[in-house]
Amino acid sequence: MKKYIVIATSFACVCFLGFFFLSTSEKTLEDSKNPKVLSMTTSVEIPEKVEFAGEEIKLDRYDLYERFDRELNSFTYLHSTTLLLLKRANRIFPMIVPILKENDIPEDFKYLAAIESMLDTRAISSAKAAGIWQLMPATGTQFGLEVGAEVDERYSVEKATRAACKYLRSAYNKYGSWSSVAISYNAGMGRVSGELEKQQAEDGVDLWLVEESSRYYFRMLALKSIFEAPYKYGFVLSADQLYKPIEFKPVEVTTSIPDLATFAKEQGISYAQLKDFNIWLRDRKLTISPKSQNSYTLLIPTEKSLYYRKGENIKVFDKRWISE
Repeated sequence: MKKYIVIATSFACVCFLGFFFLSTSEKTLEDSKNPKVLSMTTSVEIPEKVEFAGEEIKLDRYDLYERFDRELNSFTYLHSTTLLLLKRANRIFPMIVPILKENDIPEDFKYLAAIESMLDTRAISSAKAAGIWQLMPATGTQFGLEVGAEVDERYSVEKATRAACKYLRSAYNKYGSWSSVAISYNAGMGRVSGELEKQQAEDGVDLWLVEESSRYYFRMLALKSIFEAPYKYGFVLSADQLYKPIEFKPVEVTTSIPDLATFAKEQGISYAQLKDFNIWLRDRKLTISPKSQNSYTLLIPTEKSLYYRKGENIKVFDKRWISE
């Protein structure tokens, strides 16, 4: 009898332990599937191919796929940075896109300005590259800009864009490839030309370069993808949340201005507002002399455009940016 009791007890223990471990295993599996955080981060789907400036690039090769994947996920989850770019673009793109078209430069190069400076007209790098196109002093001078203590036209959206167009056209005449042109804008034509020869490559995307230059073109591709479908990547904006384009009254100045603060007041704006839209004015005065230009055009914002008004119909540069 004791023998049967021992056997029964042993069997019951085995069953209990089996049930315990099975239920524990199932609970562990269930817990592993349940999120422990309030939000989920999903890797962005990568397309088979993308297009930039009329050139198609397939993303089936491991390095091209992974470089694009890195930048697309970066811009997608750098929420505040990308959101701010979309807002600024509504003011800046209408200023630069017509100039790109006028100079026969693909419109997609507006994204180059975006990654160069975050569309910040005040931007200046540690290497002294300045303005939304981040032109170096020598490059600005080479392409016709005045770069000095009082006037630095690298900060002028219009004039810097025209100078950038000259660079881009010059690079395209050399390479015949817009991808190589874009990469050369970061790495320099001398570096790209030299590495194409040394590495026996035909396109800049195939070069082994420093990390910043290797990422550069793919940052443009990624930003373009998001700007063409913001909602798809989680960016929800209404028209009134975009930065409104500013309307200007151009004022041609042919004589020196000894005090720009006084000049601004006479125009009905503050000194800060004058500087905001004419950041190329680098001093508190503007001197016109035989050594300088004969005249300058200052942009004076209209009073109406300086204010946001409830219910105002803000002009949207690209309807794809807003969710209605």
